[in-house]
Formats: sequence, C-alpha cells, structure tokens
Amino acid sequence: MPTTPDPQSVSDRAAAFTHGADVYARVRPSYPSEAVEWLVPAPSSRVLDLAAGTGLLTRGLVDAGHEVVAIDPAAAMLAELEAELPDVQALHGSAEDIPLPDASVDAVVVGHAWHWFDEPRATAEIARVLRPGGTLGLCWNDRDERIDWVRRFGQIVHTGDRLHARVTARPATPDLGTAFGRPESAEFRWLHHLPTSRLRDLAGTRSFLLTLADDEREALLGRVDDLVVTHPDLAGAEVAMPYVTVAYRARRH
Repeated sequence: MPTTPDPQSVSDRAAAFTHGADVYARVRPSYPSEAVEWLVPAPSSRVLDLAAGTGLLTRGLVDAGHEVVAIDPAAAMLAELEAELPDVQALHGSAEDIPLPDASVDAVVVGHAWHWFDEPRATAEIARVLRPGGTLGLCWNDRDERIDWVRRFGQIVHTGDRLHARVTARPATPDLGTAFGRPESAEFRWLHHLPTSRLRDLAGTRSFLLTLADDEREALLGRVDDLVVTHPDLAGAEVAMPYVTVAYRARRH
C-alpha cells in the first residue's frame, strides 16, 4: 500500500509536486521579464533551468532568446513543460545529480526551488556543469503580504505548517561556496492576474496542502473560499496577486 505523506517531512513535501501538475501550471505565478533579463543578461546563452517544474521560468528564458535545457525530478511536471514548450530539451534529474556534461552551459537558473536542495551537493553539481565565468541565478516569488487579503491568504495556507520557515527560507545572501563569487541581489515587484475563483486552486498547489489528509485540506480550502466571498478586495471576477521576485546571481570562478 502507498505510504501516507507526512506534511512535516521535507522529503515528502518535495515529492508532493508530482500531484496536480496541470493545476500548478495554470495558477502558479511565472516570473517578470525584467527579473529573467537580470538573472541571465544578454547575449543569448545555453541555460539550464534546474528544478524547472512545469516551465514557469523556462518560458521567460525562451522568450529572452536563450537555448534552454529544463531538468526536474517530477515526470508529471516535465510533461506539462513539454506540452507547453515542445522545443525545449527536458530531462529527468535533480540538483544533486545533473544529467549534463562538465562545463556544458553558460548559466544555471533556479526558480523558487533552492530551499528543496541539498545545498553543498547542488552547488558542486552546478559548478561542474557551468562553464568558467558562467552565471548562477536564484529567484523566489514572495507574496507581498503588506496587502491585507494577501496576508490573510498566507495565514490560511500555512495554518499548522511547522515546516513553513524551513521550506520557504530565503537566505539574506546565499552561501555558494568557493566556486562562485559574492552574489548580487535585486528585487522586482509585479502582479500575477488570475480569476478570483482560482485562489482556491492556488492554495491547493502548496506542498503543505498537497500532503494533508483530505479532510484537513478541505478545511483549509474552505477557509480560502470564505475569504474570497467575504473580503471586499476580492469582490471582482479577477484578482491581482502582488509578488516580489527576489533574485540573486553569482559568477563561477
């Protein structure tokens, strides 16, 4: 019999994204073009999108003119990426075991996934596949919880989540070891537009909710539904979720 996932297990949470990949692709935020251009400056390069998921960052890299290789451990996520971006080379792999030759890419980017990695092993693998002088770019999409309804949404989706700080931790300055120079940082504020009715789906893509028992998940999603029908800022058919994309980049020595 399949093992019931543990919402307080980092490995179970990381594996949970194999479920509902189609919904993830439709409702999760992408990344602003300004952030993509900052992470991988022109000219066009061969870029590895590591932990690419359904291709939310991959699309921006392709649109910027880069040749992209997408790698993810979840077959269901890669299937969504391949359906949307059939010309992108998509490979099964992980940050700790990258299926590429040494010095084979000009840049590596990681969109909202660094916190799932074994950082020392991942950093060594990334340094291996990067050409000397190549760029490592990391970014996170953080909800702007200065907005009342956004703050309440966040409180709901993290209710009871003892790993919240662990799996959403974003270092002030990533420690990338001796293979990289000191990271630079930048922030980009933008809006993710989606139907207000899809806030329930957006909440359901969180790793915590994906690993909860059905009744516990429905209880939290019911609270999201209540927020939607009671908060005055959510009365319209569409909502603009404010995000801050926090980005870091560093050069390989």
